[in-house]
Order: sequence, then C-alpha cells, then structure tokens
Amino acid sequence: MATKSHIARNEKLKVKVEKFRAVRAELRKVIKDPNATPEEKFEAQAKMAKLPRKSIETRVRNRCLISGRPRAFLRKFQMSRIAFRDAASRGLLPGVIKASW
Repeated sequence: MATKSHIARNEKLKVKVEKFRAVRAELRKVIKDPNATPEEKFEAQAKMAKLPRKSIETRVRNRCLISGRPRAFLRKFQMSRIAFRDAASRGLLPGVIKASW
C-alpha cells in the first residue's frame, strides 16, 4: 500500500492541474495557431514557462482508489490489478465475471 503522503501529494497535484487547465489550453491554442504571429507565439511560450511546473497534467500519477498503488492501474475501474481481482472475486464489480473455457 502506498504511503499516505504519496496519495496526498498526488491529490494536491490534481487540484493544481485543474486550476491551471484553462490557462494552459488557451496558451497552447495560441502556440499551435498557424495564423498567429511569431511574436504572439513567443509571448505565449514565455507565459507558459512562467506557470508552475506542477500544473502540468503529465505529472499526475494514476493511483488505485483503494490501495493507492501506482502500478498495474486499470483506468476503466480506477484501481490496481490486485484490488480489481479481489473486488471481482467478491462480486463487488457488476458485470465482471471470471473467465472459464
């Protein structure tokens, strides 16, 4: 199980990412706009560089909601493979059945 500090840090990151999501999207739109002048693009890049690094979406780690485990994460269920297998065996996940052939 992940330490509580790792889970808390990740939750803090999620909040920061949400806070700056709209600003980053606008700046990205200006940078990728083919009709924008080089000066506008440079200015947008400079503003993007001044934003906090921890507001970048890729820094957020997918973690299991149950155990906080960062690896073997199943996005569809928002849990790790271990927690998924345990929940599926207990019948807690509707529609999930054990394969047999």
